[in-house]
Amino acid sequence: MLRLMLFRHTKSDWPAGVADRERPLAARGRKAAPIMGNYMVSTGLTPSQVLVSPARRTLETWAAASDSWASPPPTTYEEAIYEAASEMLLDVIRRRGTDSPLMLVGHNPGLESLTARLVVSAERVRLPVKFPTGGLAVIDLPGESWAAVSPGTGTLERFVTPRGVEED
Repeated sequence: MLRLMLFRHTKSDWPAGVADRERPLAARGRKAAPIMGNYMVSTGLTPSQVLVSPARRTLETWAAASDSWASPPPTTYEEAIYEAASEMLLDVIRRRGTDSPLMLVGHNPGLESLTARLVVSAERVRLPVKFPTGGLAVIDLPGESWAAVSPGTGTLERFVTPRGVEED
């Protein structure tokens, strides 16, 4: 069995004159990222490999989420994740060999579409209408290799948000 974790960057800022790729995290995002990172460690959701979009907000999210981890996993900055549609994200995943759990730190609408695409149709009702900033989808998929992953075969193990983690 394979486990995929899709982590959307936390809340970003929209400063005037700053290109989309260079947008930093907002104060709320800087607070939420470590909350999600602590949640991942405390619940055993530590990936064996992480692929991060090179956008500033995803880099800052991952740095803040994994900052307190005793041993952060190997991280690759993957250009193809930035502004990628679900098709491209699935291609990126399929090239990853057998390392599991695998985490992508990326953006919407790609992560939202990929989540809905990967899980079996009956599981889609458990997904939020929108994949919120800081959201984490954990999907279990059959198989031993990412190359064999097919749409509509995953089980949504959980979907959590910073607000939901704070309320627990």
